[in-house]
Amino acid sequence: MAILEAKGLTVDIPTEDGTVHAVRNVSFAIRPGSLFGIAGESGSGKSVLTQAVMGLLPNADISGEVWFEGRNLIGLPQEEMRRLRGGRIGMIFQDPLSSLHPFYTIGAQIAEVLHAHETIGPAEARARVVDMLGKVGIPAPAERFDDYPHQFSGGMRQRVMIAMALILKPALIIADEPTTALDVTVQAQIVELLDAMRRDFGTTVILITHDLGLLSSVADDVMVMYAGNRLEYGRAADVFRAPAHPYTAGLLRSTPASYRPGAELAPIGGRPPSLLATPAGCVFAPRCPEALARCASERPPLRVYDDGVESLCWLEAGAGRARPAMAAAASVVKAADPEPVAEIEDVCLTYQTGSFFGAKRSLEVLKGIDLTVGRGETVGLVGESGCGKSTLARIVAGLVPATSGHVRVLGKDMASLDARAWRKMRREVQLVFQDPFGSLNPRRRVGAIIGDPFRLHGIASGEERREKVRRLMEMVGLNPEHYNRFPAEFSGGQRQRIGIARALALNPALIICDEPVSALDVSIQAQVLNLLRELQRDLGLTYLFISHDLSVVRHVCDRIAVMQGGRIVELETAERLFADPQHDYTRTLLSASRMLPAFADGGGRVLVETRGLA
Repeated sequence: MAILEAKGLTVDIPTEDGTVHAVRNVSFAIRPGSLFGIAGESGSGKSVLTQAVMGLLPNADISGEVWFEGRNLIGLPQEEMRRLRGGRIGMIFQDPLSSLHPFYTIGAQIAEVLHAHETIGPAEARARVVDMLGKVGIPAPAERFDDYPHQFSGGMRQRVMIAMALILKPALIIADEPTTALDVTVQAQIVELLDAMRRDFGTTVILITHDLGLLSSVADDVMVMYAGNRLEYGRAADVFRAPAHPYTAGLLRSTPASYRPGAELAPIGGRPPSLLATPAGCVFAPRCPEALARCASERPPLRVYDDGVESLCWLEAGAGRARPAMAAAASVVKAADPEPVAEIEDVCLTYQTGSFFGAKRSLEVLKGIDLTVGRGETVGLVGESGCGKSTLARIVAGLVPATSGHVRVLGKDMASLDARAWRKMRREVQLVFQDPFGSLNPRRRVGAIIGDPFRLHGIASGEERREKVRRLMEMVGLNPEHYNRFPAEFSGGQRQRIGIARALALNPALIICDEPVSALDVSIQAQVLNLLRELQRDLGLTYLFISHDLSVVRHVCDRIAVMQGGRIVELETAERLFADPQHDYTRTLLSASRMLPAFADGGGRVLVETRGLA
């Protein structure tokens, strides 16, 4: 018997532009004690679906049925829903820092959950909170009870959110992208913790994520969503081994882990449709490389296969589906000993962190970094949060002065430059940031944003500047006709292309990419990675590439520097590093990385049933 079962769940959200059809006729059943994965691109309806289950969409028009412990949650009075939330159904959100109140201690916030649902005294509440903090792996829980959220690392804050969700021992926990912003080692710890809680408490887990490698390694069952529709559904092992729907296969093909390093990725073309319109046929047809004539006009049937996998598609699994050959990397001739663009020599950075009984304390962030980045190569920086990756990048970019050591760009020592030389050097080092929306001014038009480097350095003006901007937009795959649009009118991948165009404007010697694809879906990620490699091949660009996604780093980098505690503990070519890591910490990182298994074309399935949908 299912612990949670949805039947024909539909969610429509009224907006000023019209009704957003966020979830359309979705059905599924979750087995008690299992881990149920929900995958799909941004905007596919994953989070909206679970928010509807939790009763967190008061203004939405919700129809269908969602059965939990013998009660239909749709239309349940708010008082009853409040008792279920936290008590029987817990929730873990993506960003633990924004989910925790900065003015209250960790212990007080978890204890509030107990006081809201039980009649309990302060001493007993404190004891239960300390016990739960210990169970989720918080060291010295009694001492950390009175600490504030900012005193915890990202991984520790996520453990606090798990403790808050588990404190009442709910039957079901919904984890919405709980590991997206975390390093691979912390990701592994959080996933292992969720699995341990599932075993110890018998809790059922719904895991929402766009990390297919993670889902393939931990999920029992999986549902793949697109534009509010459930396109594929079944046991995770069967779905990832042989995807039945072209969309699922497209997501798997977009993942760098499915390719040889340096090979051209095969992203899903186009972009998701508007949720304001109701398509006549298959919602995925405009982007599907295998679409039939009837796909555009006729609603696809639900096909059920002998292994239990269900697919909303006109194609039978494997029919006419040839998996693209995993092409070898494009041959790019690079010098055996390239001219150095950036030379980092014994760089140290120490922060003074205030006073303690009148004495200042020093915090060593970087402890003697040596690294050379040659012209035309991509050097990766990997390591856990706090190891100094981004700090080193800021020093190379000239945004933070080093305490000691030397940084030379194009042979010039950054510390010896006067104001005029600094202004000129700014043209040689550019950055592409992690958050493509946060790094763009929402009140300025894209043409002005990309044209800023020309304006600030007095290189071009008027029609000449506009023409240069349009050429840059075309170079990075943006429509030059969208010159006057605002950033909010672009998708996440397009906004990242805007940031890349701005970085390219002055033809820099070095581009620092700080987690440039970590916030993107796998299909958009593939487009951006292809673009970066294409631009490097055509323009001879040099990259310093920071990422916590080891499959991405392996795919794009020539050499990889592994950082731990402010030091580079291993530096090797990508191929040798992954084949034969020498340092224990490198081996730890690689063992924590979740890679996708090889998948087939779905041709081994037998169709047992085809039924239409109402």
